[in-house]
Amino acid sequence: MNGPLHQRIRSDIEARIRSGEWEPGHRVPFETELMAQYGCARMTVSKAMAALVEAGLIVRRKRAGSFVARPKVHAPVLNIPDIQSEIVARGEAYAFRLLARTVRAADRENAEEVELAAGGKLLDLDGVHDAGGRPFALERRLVSLKAAPEIETADFNAYPPGAWLLEHVAWTEAESRIGAINADAQDARLLALDEGTACLVVDRRTWREGQHVTRVRQIFPGEAYDLVARFGPYQ
Repeated sequence: MNGPLHQRIRSDIEARIRSGEWEPGHRVPFETELMAQYGCARMTVSKAMAALVEAGLIVRRKRAGSFVARPKVHAPVLNIPDIQSEIVARGEAYAFRLLARTVRAADRENAEEVELAAGGKLLDLDGVHDAGGRPFALERRLVSLKAAPEIETADFNAYPPGAWLLEHVAWTEAESRIGAINADAQDARLLALDEGTACLVVDRRTWREGQHVTRVRQIFPGEAYDLVARFGPYQ
């Protein structure tokens, strides 16, 4: 390839990624290795790597190196995504790991919990969605057992809680709040990230005919997920 060497390095790496030779999660050679391979300065390699990061093809992890990025899941802002279906649709193995499952009363000091429980109990769930054998999203969910009593004994080995609710409890109204955080020590450990890694946070509540059904917080590594909205001036 003619042109600057940094473009050749980028093209060589990109070709290996797009051909499938380097699969998601594959470690890209360290900059020192690429310098030796191409006989160039660190600045040249850094320029190529920065372009690959910007293109979303690789991600850098502190102290670990650079890795081929996983394809992002694109979720419409105005819908409730089924994480399991989206991961399977892109050809990756899916699993849900239930970390904690408790039936409890609402915290009387927490107005949102009291509203959700509506005089009944709450099912408190913590779990991790895995894609291709790696953590994809951390989920913390509360479900009103008054609105969905059958979920108390549901088997989440077959369906994760969100998919179970989509299948069994038709929702009529939803609210999503989208933000960003830097992963604390606990979340970073559960998501196999460095502490402080940027993450996308989705807080969602759903209702059925005015009855509050569930409240969930999902935390995604920034490299793994994005939210998409397409609209016009009259929509």
